[in-house]
Amino acid sequence: MSKFLIIGLGNIGLEFENTRHNIGFDVATAFVQKHGGNFIPGRFVNVSEIKWKGKTFIVIKPTTYMNLSGKAFSFWVQKEKIKLENSLTIVDDLALPLSKLRLRASGSDAGHNGLKDIQFFMNTDAYPKLRFGIGNHFPKGRQADFVLSKWLPSELPIIEKKIEASIKVIEDFSTIGISATMNWVNKMEFL
Repeated sequence: MSKFLIIGLGNIGLEFENTRHNIGFDVATAFVQKHGGNFIPGRFVNVSEIKWKGKTFIVIKPTTYMNLSGKAFSFWVQKEKIKLENSLTIVDDLALPLSKLRLRASGSDAGHNGLKDIQFFMNTDAYPKLRFGIGNHFPKGRQADFVLSKWLPSELPIIEKKIEASIKVIEDFSTIGISATMNWVNKMEFL
């Protein structure tokens, strides 16, 4: 049975719920709910184990705060003996418009502190990432406020479509592989 680690990045705490920066948590939660699972406390994370189509998904949401995500990632990859190419990190991305998702087999942290910490712990950027575009409509110097802000009501229909598509990305990633999944998701425009 092949095993996958799905890591949704975000921050714990009620004040961070439904914010742009926590979209990784939201996607992980939606995937687990779709497959009838629930999260329980684990080391450095809330964790759920999902079995689907002969595959096991260890789905984690770090409880270490975003900037310290590497410790959780490293611990669970090693504990579950999961190859890096069978991990998928879901993260918000300021550089992508709200209408886009981008799947890559590897790539830089692009200034994202959660990815930076994972890269530091793993000593590589060669692990798959699903980047969830959050847009970048903020005044100069207000980036932190923007990423920690809640979605606008007008954005929610797009966010819901993208969360649904992200669940399909996780499923396709595990069944048809990253290349075939990239072929459809990276071309999509969510309006």
